[in-house]
Amino acid sequence: MNSTATAATPAKPLPAKNKLGSLRALWPFVQRHFGLFCAWLLALGVASAATLTFPQAARRMIDQGFHSGGEIDRSFGFLFVVAIVLAFASAARYYFVTLLGEKVVADLRRRLYAHLLALDADFHDSNRSGELVSRLSADSELLRSVVGSGMSVALRSSVTVIGSAAMLFVTNPKLAAYALIGIPLAIAPIIIGSRQVSKTSRAAQDRVADANTLAAETLGAVRTVQAHARENYERGRFGAAVDNTIATARKRIRTQSIVTAVAITLVFGAITAVLWSGAHDVIAGKMSAGTLGQFVLYALIGGGSVGALAETWNDLQRAAGGMGRISELLVQQAKILASENPRALPQPLRGEIAFEHVGFRYSSRPDTPAIDDFSLHVKPGETIALVGPSGAGKSTVFSLLLRFHDVESGHIAVDGVDVREVSPQDLRERIALVPQQPTIFAASAAENIRYGKLDASDDEVRAAAVAAEADNFIVALPERYDSQLGERGGRLSGGQRQRIAIARAMLKNPPLLLLDEATSALDAESERMVQAALEAAMADRTTLVIAHRLATVEQADRILVLHEGRIAESGSHAELLGRGGLYSQLHRLQFNA
Repeated sequence: MNSTATAATPAKPLPAKNKLGSLRALWPFVQRHFGLFCAWLLALGVASAATLTFPQAARRMIDQGFHSGGEIDRSFGFLFVVAIVLAFASAARYYFVTLLGEKVVADLRRRLYAHLLALDADFHDSNRSGELVSRLSADSELLRSVVGSGMSVALRSSVTVIGSAAMLFVTNPKLAAYALIGIPLAIAPIIIGSRQVSKTSRAAQDRVADANTLAAETLGAVRTVQAHARENYERGRFGAAVDNTIATARKRIRTQSIVTAVAITLVFGAITAVLWSGAHDVIAGKMSAGTLGQFVLYALIGGGSVGALAETWNDLQRAAGGMGRISELLVQQAKILASENPRALPQPLRGEIAFEHVGFRYSSRPDTPAIDDFSLHVKPGETIALVGPSGAGKSTVFSLLLRFHDVESGHIAVDGVDVREVSPQDLRERIALVPQQPTIFAASAAENIRYGKLDASDDEVRAAAVAAEADNFIVALPERYDSQLGERGGRLSGGQRQRIAIARAMLKNPPLLLLDEATSALDAESERMVQAALEAAMADRTTLVIAHRLATVEQADRILVLHEGRIAESGSHAELLGRGGLYSQLHRLQFNA
């Protein structure tokens, strides 16, 4: 057995912090669009240069344009050219950075979605699907705003703050020295406030995830809600979750608003005081009006940029929290992995299955064996039924064979090949599962059946439906095989959903067939028809059947009675009845015999 087949324990999630360092994880996604990134930087540089040139054009206009008629046209023309350059560079900057944000977030969502699909059953059993969807959608939307605008605003504001400060000194060193006194006063509340924002941002995102999870769970079970007349109760629960979200968000918004207000007040207060001093210099003839105008514009540009940085800083904090939550998922490692050099299953597959002294415990129940010293040999083409009370380990046998989990001891082989040495995808392509609660996608009847074989023709799809006794009700639908079945097959009855799942398995036509109470949702007439179809499908195919209704497995080659993860009895229907053991007791309970 290849030891690389099973990974170590999942990596420890990232700590729930809102530090900007977590945004570094976005860089690999940005690098994929490096040309777009460089185009944005170029446009940003041109726009910033035009912004910093604008006050000089204004000074020239004031000092020369109003005093010399020949300079008026040139002064205003230069000012207009600067404005045009600024307009087009700003438009280009917006286009490039917004498109970059869309592409980066799209790549991130694709990566996260693919990663979630690859994680094993243990992970999905211990995490709420609603919260995972929230991270995939709400948290990634936060990043879209940062990459698409926040990052651009932050860099542009930083450039203009530095450029404005430098030009203030070039324009008038004395006034610039006075103006810069306000900068530390503006930065201090930003730093202090960001600590509080970093705490509340993560909490606010968690509350949003809670509300989304509750909504997804409730809407997914809306018939149960309505059947119990619990609409008002669920409205109240969701309303309370939304109220918690608002209350948490209010704390973040309040802090962010205070930081922004204080920063802008301090900056522009300092600017006003400096301008008061400059106005006196103009009156005294120590400075031209154009120079003061240039200084005012640079001060306004610098002050506005500081205010923008204050707002953007808090947005970056929120985005860092979102990226941190996404990173927690991306660092999770699947336990079920293909080995470095996976073995190929024989072609064609005969369908021989061997469980050898298999032991397994679920991580949620580490003290209770789900399967204990379980051994079973299934010959090609044989039909084996697994029966027993709930919790006996029947479904675990299927999960281990499908390699949703790996065994803790012993091994499982298919045609003599240990399943841990085979790619999980290759193994599962050879197995068809018809579960007790089939999954029907919000797609057409044909698309749902074709899920078993994506390249199947329309004729193959219909043949599978006919074999599963599903064709009659499908052709009665308004658009026949193109009819949409609704979310989770809401437009179908339970028996119809079951037959769609059986048709899907028949279309796949695998050498191994797993039936988990495949006829449990059918009425007596449908069960008779589908049972006949299943018997045809099981011919010359290795089949494992889980059954609680013992009448459906009387014709199995062997019946295994499981109890507490072990095989308590094994034999044919007649043999087991004659022994008077657990199978006989179960049979009497069902048939009152």
